[in-house]
Amino acid sequence: MSIYVETKIDCAMDEVWERTQNPALHERWDARFTSIRYLPRTSESGPQRFLYATRIGFGVSIAGAGESVGNRTGAGGQRTSSLRFWSEDPRSLIRDGAGYWQYVPVDGRVRFITGYNYRTRFGEAGRVLDRLLFRPLLGWATAWSFDRLRLWIEKEIDPADSMRRSVIHVLCRLSIAFVWLYQGLVPKLIARHADELAMLADAGISTGKIQVAVIIAGLSEVLLGTSVLVCFHRRWPLQLTLLLMAFATVGVAISSPQYLLAAFNPISLNLLFAVVSLIGLLVMKDLPSARRCLRRRPENE
Repeated sequence: MSIYVETKIDCAMDEVWERTQNPALHERWDARFTSIRYLPRTSESGPQRFLYATRIGFGVSIAGAGESVGNRTGAGGQRTSSLRFWSEDPRSLIRDGAGYWQYVPVDGRVRFITGYNYRTRFGEAGRVLDRLLFRPLLGWATAWSFDRLRLWIEKEIDPADSMRRSVIHVLCRLSIAFVWLYQGLVPKLIARHADELAMLADAGISTGKIQVAVIIAGLSEVLLGTSVLVCFHRRWPLQLTLLLMAFATVGVAISSPQYLLAAFNPISLNLLFAVVSLIGLLVMKDLPSARRCLRRRPENE
């Protein structure tokens, strides 16, 4: 059940080391932490202790602490940094844990690896919550953050910019999916609204086939709305939405022009829908993705 994440970054070892060991730089790319602060060392040979905090929303943050328990350099320039961490905050699901960061030079690149595990609070309820929700989310956040670090180093994309564009992308996807699902379910499959039937009749669908046509249209919109979410990192659902909005607007203008003057008309809805799809497409380039990271330790190691 331990969390393992690995990525490869095209850079020098010292650059990865600096952006992961310097707390001011570390907190910029790691979505698991809002702030990281080193405490003064009690001695040169003693562990480096630190405090961390994570905001979880609504002005609430979870605090914790940790210490680096050893750094070592191995053969071929490989480096390993080990640490322990704990939280005395009663709201924290994590009680204590331990992990490591490993830096392995490979063909001019750096394999950046982490592995860690922890104990939970709240008894069996805490273990179930961790297994079903918290641990998968934490593993995803670690992998997503590793890819955000890679983009920062390789393509000089500021982590804050990566976060902003990721939020915009998520909002666009959710909005587009909601509209497709709502338009497919409510006016077509559930209510069978008179305007939906009238527009199909204006388009030349015979009276006997209108009910079947509205069901097919509704199911198609539900399928596309679902695809927008399921194929989250694919461009084609947004591209298809743009194309369909253009065809739908022209089609209504030709067959049912009276609806262009309605209070909630196809021009305003379709234009807004198309613009949101276009924004979603524009921000997709070089977005961080947890899928680019290896989430299981290779079997030959």
